Amino acid sequence: MATTFIHAQQSDLQKIVATYNSTVASRIVTADLEPVSVESKQAWFDAHSANRRPLWIIEVDGIYSGWMSFNSFYGRPAYDGTVEVSIYLEESARGKGLGRTCLQKAFDVCQELHIKTLLGFIFDHNEPSLQLFYKMGFEKWAHLPKIANMIDAERGLIILGKRVSD
Repeated sequence: MATTFIHAQQSDLQKIVATYNSTVASRIVTADLEPVSVESKQAWFDAHSANRRPLWIIEVDGIYSGWMSFNSFYGRPAYDGTVEVSIYLEESARGKGLGRTCLQKAFDVCQELHIKTLLGFIFDHNEPSLQLFYKMGFEKWAHLPKIANMIDAERGLIILGKRVSD
C-alpha cells in the first residue's frame, strides 16, 4: 500500500467537503448536524498553507482516500507551536491502518513546521478514533462532558494531546 500526501489545491476542495459530509449523518465524527457547502469551507481552506498549516490530500495506490489537516489552536501567537490534527477518510479507506499512517506523517513534519504539540478533538463516543490516538501515544488532556447537542443525544468531547518536540 503506497500512501502519498499531496498539498491540497483549490480544485480539491469539493472532494474534501464531500468526504467531510460523508461523516455528518453518523453523529460520531463532527459536530455539524447537516452537510456543509463548498462555499462555507472556503475560508477554512484558505487558512491552510504548505509551510505553516498544511492540508493534505491522501492517496493510496493513486486513489483518493481522504484528507488530513493542521489547524491553528486558539488563534493567538503564543499557541503557534500547537495544532489540532484532523483526519477524514473515505468510507472505503477506514479501518485499514491509514489513520496510523496519517498520524505518523503528522509526527514526521512537526519539526520542520515548528510544531511542538499536536491535539486531537474527538467525541467521547468515537471509540475507533480514540483508540487510534491512544495507540499513537496521545494522552487524554481534558474531557468536556455533554457539550455537544447532537439532536439524538448530548455528547462529550475529549481533547487528546501529544508533545512531539521540546
